[in-house]
Amino acid sequence: MRKALTKWILLPLALVLCLSCALSEPAVGAWQAAAWEAQALPEDAQAAFDKATEAADGARYTPVALLSTQLVAGMNYCILCQVTPVDADAALTWALVYIYADLHGNAQIRNVYELYIERHAEPAASSGEGMTV
Repeated sequence: MRKALTKWILLPLALVLCLSCALSEPAVGAWQAAAWEAQALPEDAQAAFDKATEAADGARYTPVALLSTQLVAGMNYCILCQVTPVDADAALTWALVYIYADLHGNAQIRNVYELYIERHAEPAASSGEGMTV
């Protein structure tokens, strides 16, 4: 009986939440992208970003902030990007884009880690001890 009641309560609630996503006003409990203004990347980071993303297809990456660099035999960059999918039905997302620029002016994307804001906003299962991040 309890499972049946839960199903009849959760189903309409899920429907209301899905419909509210289509509305222009924010839904209670829903995440919305904050207004932001991209910061200009340093010249070397921008050049590496442009070179590495020139062949990217399926999405357009817009750099928002340079988060860190690592000097190696060249330079590694970690750049926070807004990702706009080419598919008009897909949602805008965020990603950490790792770019390697070698000493000869070549650059390539090494890794892209998508940030799932809704998924990571949920509290981790607790074992009664402090949470480790």
